[in-house]
Amino acid sequence: METLVNSQDFLSEFLGSNIVLLLLAAFLIISVFLGVRIVPQSEKYVVERFGRLQAVLGPGINFIIPFLDRVRHKVSILERQLPNASQDAITRDNVLVQIDTSVFYRILEPEKTVYRIRDVDAAIATTVAGIVRAEIGKMDLDEVQSNRSALMAQIKESVEEAVDAWGIEVTRAELLDVNLDQATRDAMLQQLNAERERRAQVTRAEGEKRAVELNADAELYAAEQSAKARRIQADAEAYATQVVAMAIAENGLEAAQYQVALKQVEALAKVGAGEGKQTVILPAHAVDAFADAFTLLKGRAK
Repeated sequence: METLVNSQDFLSEFLGSNIVLLLLAAFLIISVFLGVRIVPQSEKYVVERFGRLQAVLGPGINFIIPFLDRVRHKVSILERQLPNASQDAITRDNVLVQIDTSVFYRILEPEKTVYRIRDVDAAIATTVAGIVRAEIGKMDLDEVQSNRSALMAQIKESVEEAVDAWGIEVTRAELLDVNLDQATRDAMLQQLNAERERRAQVTRAEGEKRAVELNADAELYAAEQSAKARRIQADAEAYATQVVAMAIAENGLEAAQYQVALKQVEALAKVGAGEGKQTVILPAHAVDAFADAFTLLKGRAK
C-alpha cells in the first residue's frame, strides 16, 4: 500500500515538474516570437510601449521587449501615386480652366505620418488643389500653356513645403492637362485665325517688297551694264580717234585724205553691186572722189 502511495506521489511530482518545464518553454517561445521582428525592405514598423511611441523599426531583424512593446503600425515606404484629380482655377486674366494633376510621394518618417495626419492621400490631394489654384491665379492663360514645366516645378516645391511636417517626400507633381470651356476655345480659335491671316498678309507684303527690290536691282544692274558698254565704246572710239590723229601726225594729211576717198569708193561700189533693177544716184563730187582716190593711190605707189 505504501509503495502505491509513493508511486503516485512520484508521478505527481514528475508531472508537476514537466508542466513547469513545458510552461517555461512555451513562455520562451512566445517571448522570442513577440520580441523578434523581421521587417521587409519596403516597410517600416512603428513600435509603441503602453500607447506611447517607442521606436521605428527599419528593414531587417529587430528586437523589442516582449509584452511591453507592440508593433502598432506597419507603414509602406514605397512610392505612391494619388488618383488623378481635376480642379477648376481662374487665371490672372480671368479665364476659367480645368487642371488635371497627378502627384507621386513616399513616406520617409512614418512616426510623423502616423501621429500627425489621419488620411494622408486626402490631405495631400486637398493641399495640391489649393496650391494649383493659387499658382494658376498668378499667371495668364498663355503663360499657363507655355510654361508648364516651370508651373509643375513651382507646384512641387509648394507641396513639399506644405507636407514636410507629415514626414512625406513629394517625388513628382505632374500637370496632365489644361482644359478650357467651349466659349474660350472658340474665342482662342478666332484669335488664332486672325493671327494666321495677319502673318499671311505680312508674308505677302514682304514678298511683294522683295520682288520690287529685286526688280529695281535688276534695272540698276542693266543700267550699269549699259553705261559700262557705252563707256567701253566711247573709250574705243576715243582710242581710234587718237590712232587716226597719230597717223595723221606721222604720215601727213595725204594719208587721211586717201582713207576718206577710199571709203567713199567702197561705199559707191556696194551701192552699185545691188541685185535687180535700180537707180543709182551719185553725188556731184563722186567722180572727183574717184579721181582723188586714184591720184592718192598713185602717189602712195611711187
